[in-house]
Amino acid sequence: MALLEIDGLEVRYGGIHALRGVSFSVDEGQIVALIGANGAGKTTTLRAISGLLRPSKGKVRFGGKDITGMPAHRIVALGLSHAPEGRGIFANLTVDENLQLGGYLRTDKAAVAKDRDHALSLFPRLRERLQQNAGTLSGGEQQMLAIARALLARPRLLLLDEPSLGLAPQIVQLIFKIVKTIASEGTTILLVEQNAHMALGVATTGHVLEVGTLVHSGPAKELAADDAIRKAYLGVH
Repeated sequence: MALLEIDGLEVRYGGIHALRGVSFSVDEGQIVALIGANGAGKTTTLRAISGLLRPSKGKVRFGGKDITGMPAHRIVALGLSHAPEGRGIFANLTVDENLQLGGYLRTDKAAVAKDRDHALSLFPRLRERLQQNAGTLSGGEQQMLAIARALLARPRLLLLDEPSLGLAPQIVQLIFKIVKTIASEGTTILLVEQNAHMALGVATTGHVLEVGTLVHSGPAKELAADDAIRKAYLGVH
């Protein structure tokens, strides 16, 4: 059974029709990439899934349960975490305090401590900066913190929104390597990414959004080899 099912999802911002009947599923253990130009509706899709936006139509099912319109904190408690575009870290709190907030719904303190330790082993730079205010971190370190914080909720599904945005190429390589590691350890990932080449390189399946509509879907390798997609999204002419 699919871990996540999106069925006929529509989102409107006033008069703007941001998503138009988007349907796709994410199977357990997959990395699924959602690619498309700016304004295609990628971030809107993630926000509608995680409860930050209320869809005007359609269904979102997670683990077979209808979560459409459910409050975001209840969705997190079910095992779905969202590392948002722009990272959304708490700049005036320390790295450690940000991580603590990631696990705030959990009561299994020993397991939280173990998961925190594991997150810090994925991102050793954060261990060196635990008492530093998050706002003083570099962009790459802030992105690492956003992902580590989301992992502290122990998600079955992690939504990653633009993890490479504004980062130096070597940091992007590092982030994507860690994304693959997280997936190999059993966390399913839905990845929204402007860098279509990197996204399709790590994903099993890909979906292409254009102006709020899903226009292509398939194995990531096939999408990466498709001439039209290469020209439109991979900068290959």
